[in-house]
Amino acid sequence: MTAPVTPLSRADAASPAGARSSAPTSRPRAPRAAGVSLPARRWILDLLAVALLLLVPIVGFWPTFDGARYLVAALGGLVLGMALGVVGALLRWGILALTGTTVLAYFLFGGALALPHTTVAGVVPTLETLRLLALGTIMSWKQLLTTIAPVATDDGHLIVPFLLTLVAAVLATSLALRLRSAAWALIPAAAFLVVAIALGTSDPFVPVIQGIVFGLVAVVWLALRQAWQPQAAAISVGEGSASSGAGVRRVLMGGAVVAIAAIVGITTSGFAAPTSPRYVLRDVVIPPFDIREFASPLQSFRAYVRDHPDDALFTVSGLPEGARVRLATMDAYNGTVYNVSDDGSRSSSAFAPARTNMSADAEGTETSVHVEIGALQGVWMPDAGAVRSVTYDGDRADDLRRTTHYNEATDTGVVTIGLKKGDEYVLDAVIPDVPSDEQLADQAFSRLKMPKQEGVPESLADIASKTVAEATTPIEQVRALQQMLSEGGYFSHGLAGQPLSRAGHGAERIATLLGSQQMVGDDEQYATAMALLASQVGIPARVVMGFYPEEDAAGQPVFTATGDTLHAWVEVAFDGAGWVPFDPTPPDDQVPSDQTTKPKADPKPQVLQPPPPPAEPVDLPPTVADDRGAEDEDGFDAALLWTIVSIGVGALGLIAVLLAPFIVIGALKATRRRKRREADRAPDRISGGWDELVDRASDFGAPVRPGATRQEDAGVLTTAFAEPRVATLASRADLEVFGPTEPTPDDIDAFWTQVDEIVGGMAKGRTVWQRLGARLSIRTLLEDTRFALPARTLTSARTSGRPARADQDASADPASTDPASTDPAGKTSRKRPSRRGKAAGAAEPSTDPAQENE
Repeated sequence: MTAPVTPLSRADAASPAGARSSAPTSRPRAPRAAGVSLPARRWILDLLAVALLLLVPIVGFWPTFDGARYLVAALGGLVLGMALGVVGALLRWGILALTGTTVLAYFLFGGALALPHTTVAGVVPTLETLRLLALGTIMSWKQLLTTIAPVATDDGHLIVPFLLTLVAAVLATSLALRLRSAAWALIPAAAFLVVAIALGTSDPFVPVIQGIVFGLVAVVWLALRQAWQPQAAAISVGEGSASSGAGVRRVLMGGAVVAIAAIVGITTSGFAAPTSPRYVLRDVVIPPFDIREFASPLQSFRAYVRDHPDDALFTVSGLPEGARVRLATMDAYNGTVYNVSDDGSRSSSAFAPARTNMSADAEGTETSVHVEIGALQGVWMPDAGAVRSVTYDGDRADDLRRTTHYNEATDTGVVTIGLKKGDEYVLDAVIPDVPSDEQLADQAFSRLKMPKQEGVPESLADIASKTVAEATTPIEQVRALQQMLSEGGYFSHGLAGQPLSRAGHGAERIATLLGSQQMVGDDEQYATAMALLASQVGIPARVVMGFYPEEDAAGQPVFTATGDTLHAWVEVAFDGAGWVPFDPTPPDDQVPSDQTTKPKADPKPQVLQPPPPPAEPVDLPPTVADDRGAEDEDGFDAALLWTIVSIGVGALGLIAVLLAPFIVIGALKATRRRKRREADRAPDRISGGWDELVDRASDFGAPVRPGATRQEDAGVLTTAFAEPRVATLASRADLEVFGPTEPTPDDIDAFWTQVDEIVGGMAKGRTVWQRLGARLSIRTLLEDTRFALPARTLTSARTSGRPARADQDASADPASTDPASTDPAGKTSRKRPSRRGKAAGAAEPSTDPAQENE
């Protein structure tokens, strides 16, 4: 007769005699969450390693910002995040408590570290600070990527390094101090490094150095942690081990190997690095801008003069006396038009997205200029001097900001979506001082690489050589060319009632101008002629088109730019003085005395010109009622409402990002329950119901011992939750699983109903945070994996604030002998091991004191 078989847990099977053990053979190890039990050197090692790992991406942000000011925000976030991680480990904060504290710290300290200009005394956050911090969690990434590097540190861009460092420091510190494996802490640190590189510049050398340093620190840290980790061996290499010297030698040898590999990698990377640039997110978000897509503005010179002689193209307030408004700068000639060149960096086509720290090396008079666009249309932006920043106002402010490009080499701005009537902006600029001839007497021409001029008439080289033949200094050469044109020529736009003057500045028009007995033209022809003559004798020159007031209107508070105030002049580069302006155009009252040809009312140019822009319809004043008083009354309330909404949306966005792991945990648990409830075999559904009950009890802190039988678990749960129905449910589960008949669907529904009732009773008497903590606990999700958490003990269960009794009481319960292992007839039942039959022997803790401290 076959003897009945009693099911054994894995813990019983792991005992030397193969018999069931009624109590653990050794004291269980304390849970890893008790950070205070770590030795001092482990605290120092982990915190130092986390700080070094996070310093790598922080230093990598250096090329992205225009100064070291960003280090205040990044290092402040590092210290704040690590402090939160340490306090959370000491006080055993849960995920929700640590997340809430992190959000609170972000809003409390974000103003002082990232937005000091919005705070009171640089520390106390204001309502505007909170609004910008809330919006910054969503908008700061876009603003950073749509601004050319190096970006300014006073535009809200510091939110990015502060937020990244804060979150990465909290996660890395918490994982390093709470988990047994240090590799988990590398995940947030590595993610921070990847994001910092993606948000950085295209310099291929910096990421190589960052990766090598990061890998070196990580390997050394993991090696030390492994060397200090207690081992289940006859001789431990942990604290107090007699063979600690061997562990130190292994660490030193490993560090030497890593150092040699790092040196070799750095050396070879200098030769093996690709010559092509590395592409980052900024290259995708900010596509290269090609100014050659737009026609040369000099082609429209005569059209502005003819069609808008008295129209207000734009108005300028705050323009210093003697300053000029620049519209475009051109340095390349192709025989037909003067246009921008394509010689790469520092050329007239090197436009980049505008930012707030442009023209850092400019010297001169700092000023603030307000520009309001009128009848002017096109992409060229009127500006003055060297622009530091552009601030737009109006309904299109954001679109204008995003599409504004600036060339620091030519002091020229472009708005790709085009300027329209009513657009306004403020320029923070530096107006350079124009040196006198005495100051330029000893100055040589700057050695610049100028574009090769094509299609230049052959006669210009001889004319230029003869003109500068008697000049002895660079400034005298330039003055000779200027005076030859301004004093020997005559002025005319060729309009009705004026002497004949053909438009255009092609090679034929310039050759005719310089080859005729009477030179007749306007700024377009004379500026082009002087620049081409200068290029023939090696003088670096370029053509500038812009506006400046007449002498009698200079110094007025508001300058109105019209077609009559449009000019073109020449700039020549001198060492130590930069680009100096020269006016080769004769005075407008210097006209030819005799006319051999009858002037035409609307002369046509002899070269192909683009059609004139269509005349803009007259704008009539609006006839709507004046309701400005009502708008002013509602303006404050609307702004306040927008501020509140912005703070709410930003806070919800930040919370949503931080709570994303919690949502995943809830989804995983719901999926696990559904699989258990809908298992293919009926006994598996019963077994799954019991597993669901035990898992939920474990989430609430019950000291369930891995490998225990259902009766042993029932004893623990009955004591922990004062629920006598658990023992009855355990016997019923054994009977249904090991019984001779399959459970019916009604039996399964009744079993799960009772499971849900018991689980619902577990939450009674618990706080909201305890119930949420149970819902978000990952202990049961990690079971049966290499990352499974240590089993709870009587001490840990009590100190966590949850009622529990010792596992020994449950395991010593007489019900631990499974009565359902045999059916009522005494026959051997069909056995189906429960999922709880895990390797308890593997989970049994070591009695090594070093491991206890670990």
